[in-house]
Amino acid sequence: MTDVFDCTDPDQRARGIAAAAGAVKNGRLIVMPTDTVYGVGADAFDSAAVAALLAAKRRGRDMPVGVLVGSWNTIDGLALNVPQGTRDLIRAFWPGALSLVVQQAPSLQWDLGNARGTVMLRMPLHPVAIDVLREVGPMAVSSANVSGQAPAVDPDEARRQLGDSVEVYLDAGPSAQQAASTILDLTGPTPRILRPGPVSADAIAAVLGVDAAALMG
Repeated sequence: MTDVFDCTDPDQRARGIAAAAGAVKNGRLIVMPTDTVYGVGADAFDSAAVAALLAAKRRGRDMPVGVLVGSWNTIDGLALNVPQGTRDLIRAFWPGALSLVVQQAPSLQWDLGNARGTVMLRMPLHPVAIDVLREVGPMAVSSANVSGQAPAVDPDEARRQLGDSVEVYLDAGPSAQQAASTILDLTGPTPRILRPGPVSADAIAAVLGVDAAALMG
């Protein structure tokens, strides 16, 4: 059974966050708002739940799922190392629309797809998402859509595409950015933007002290 909660109503919001947290802890999928687009999420450490997420999106393991976190400090337990430049980016853009691809800590027991030892991390700028993440910990989250379709920017579109494969939908109205996050790869010799988005190359370059053109190579 699928439940939908109107998070603009304080009582429904509280019940919705509790229901979403319970669903995630029981290996189910939820849809929640973020600042960019709506996301479909599961417990990052539950490989069966992550597999269900990929199945719901009709997406292969060759497109691994990113991870959303509820605080800056979480990255220290998930990344192999966090150099100063990465911390500067986190301070500048988290919570917000910048996803960082880093080398994951080798001790992590999760299966997010064929990520080849890397993980994409982001802290979203949305109070409902943060409340859920702080309740359940890091979540595997991807845009709430069937692979190849447009990302859902409101809960109705997410429900149209994902339907009963999701147990709880948290409705907070249309997404603010209505565009997927900027993805910055920090695993190579130099930072590289894999997907342009709301956080511009110029803004990233200003933090890192590099030429913006170099980020697009």
